[in-house]
Amino acid sequence: MIKHSVKLSIAVKSMLFLSSLLIISCSAIKKTNKEIETDFHESPVFKKGYAGFALYDPAIDKMLYTHNAEKYFTPASNTKLFSLYTGLKILGGSIPALKYTTVGDSLIFKGTGDPSFLNPELPKSHVWNFLKNSDKKLFYAPPVFKEKRLGSGWAWDDYDSYYSAEKIDFPIYGNLIEIKFEKGASKPSIKPGLLSDSIHAIKPAKVKNKYVQREIASNKMEYQNFPREEDFTQNIPFNFSSELIVKLLSDTLNRKVEIYRGDTKTLKFNKTLYSVPGDSIYKRMMQVSDNFIAEQILLMAADKISDSLKTSIAIDYMKENYLGDLLDEAKWVDGSGLSRYNLFTPRSMIKLIEKIEKEMPKEELFKILAAGGESGTLKNYYKAETPYIYAKTGTLRNNHSLSGFLITKSGKTLIFSFMNSNYTVPTSELKQGMTRILEMIRDNY
Repeated sequence: MIKHSVKLSIAVKSMLFLSSLLIISCSAIKKTNKEIETDFHESPVFKKGYAGFALYDPAIDKMLYTHNAEKYFTPASNTKLFSLYTGLKILGGSIPALKYTTVGDSLIFKGTGDPSFLNPELPKSHVWNFLKNSDKKLFYAPPVFKEKRLGSGWAWDDYDSYYSAEKIDFPIYGNLIEIKFEKGASKPSIKPGLLSDSIHAIKPAKVKNKYVQREIASNKMEYQNFPREEDFTQNIPFNFSSELIVKLLSDTLNRKVEIYRGDTKTLKFNKTLYSVPGDSIYKRMMQVSDNFIAEQILLMAADKISDSLKTSIAIDYMKENYLGDLLDEAKWVDGSGLSRYNLFTPRSMIKLIEKIEKEMPKEELFKILAAGGESGTLKNYYKAETPYIYAKTGTLRNNHSLSGFLITKSGKTLIFSFMNSNYTVPTSELKQGMTRILEMIRDNY
């Protein structure tokens, strides 16, 4: 009887101790939430803009804190989280590179949108060896439907900036022309060399400009002819055509490639060549926010769904089949987030990230996301002895978002989405305000 009373007393004390810890924890969280709310309303950083925030604990399926979480924001490159989910659901672990068929002594192939061919930032594709070593005559079949070169809502005057690479069926060299000036040189080297005749020197202006400029409707480029003060590399998007694609292929393969002029509707492209592992392109897209790869993922997904490389096909399919349970409908128009027509809410971003985690183990997901103070676009931000932020950034002028995972000192892994639009303070100041809030959550939840 005495032993039973002692055991009961220990159990009661344990329950009281756990209850007191829970009360203390809840009290600390309430206090932190109040401080966060005060920050949103009183901080000069957030008063000069429009902020939204959602914090979710997946372990208990509970939203821990919200601030304008139901409002729509311009997500910028947070849109790439939608592209990642699309890739995981539709493309899977291997990237389709070519669809092809053989007719007599001819190999006729068409592109799927695969971004890896001769891309210096991705693993070597199988396409080069496949085409180089074929004993057939090579014919490239252009797509019946051609996607617009640039996305809806993109800034037109960014056409010759590296982050606005054109969307096409058969990307080559990452869809970028590499231009290099060595220190002291006035004339650059060009890769691919096939375009060396497309660049021309002009006299320096009163205000010297070290950059090369490309015409909007061709690959003609010009540069000011003066010695560069340091080594300098610039990447400019191609202006693509079917003729240019076969010229580039013929040049790199050192064998003739022709455009197929027949009716492709009579052909059955019943064979597929795969190129690189899916996680290699997902990691590149997420860590350095590669717009080109993000756009090509949607084209590849659309091709797999419908045999037509059209961004809207992939988006409509995903919204109908996998995103119908978002709390707020995604206003989604491109893969990269370059478009200002994209609009998402913080609480929908939370739901999306939760969906992504079901497709990829968290440990693997952390490897492809940027880590605070350690890798990718977060290398110089949210620094700590041990990374506590694994997320995707997104920035357009006056818009900045950050969505992903936050690891607290108590060991919880929370999902968050922090979205800011129409702010007038420098983005560096905004990030300081965001850091202050995220550190409060890390230290007190």
